[in-house]
Amino acid sequence: MLRIGYVRLRDQTAHEDTARLKAAGCQVVRAEEPHSGGHTLGSILDFIGGGDQLVVTRLERLALTSRGLLDAIDRLEARGASLFVLEPELSSQGPEGRALRAVLEAVADLEPSGHRRRRPAAAAHEIFALQRAGVGPVEIARRLGVSRMTVWRKLKAVEAEGADA
Repeated sequence: MLRIGYVRLRDQTAHEDTARLKAAGCQVVRAEEPHSGGHTLGSILDFIGGGDQLVVTRLERLALTSRGLLDAIDRLEARGASLFVLEPELSSQGPEGRALRAVLEAVADLEPSGHRRRRPAAAAHEIFALQRAGVGPVEIARRLGVSRMTVWRKLKAVEAEGADA
């Protein structure tokens, strides 16, 4: 069984995490920069072998959301591998693993889906009607539920059209 350690280099504890993973018997430790898009973790999850174990120091070091944790565990299990967390000591195998999955699924159901609903863009005629009525750009943005930048862009676009005519 190969134990592969994974560290996300997000703070000064990364060096300590690497040392802890090596002390826990990880033959390989891979580190990843926070803004790398998860390529290192993705590679580990793509190539980890059956019977191998991915080891992290804490659960939040693996993924930022419960849904992300579940996805990682699913990918490990699909390859016949498992997850082991040092603190608190947890494993994705056996009864403990079923309990961990149940908790993560419950929490994931409570998390926002991650898809932000965009407000429909304010129509230019609404913005101009409010401007003609003497309402300032900041108040227009507040009333229409759009950003001030949206208001400024629409006003500037009409000014540019007027200059071209």
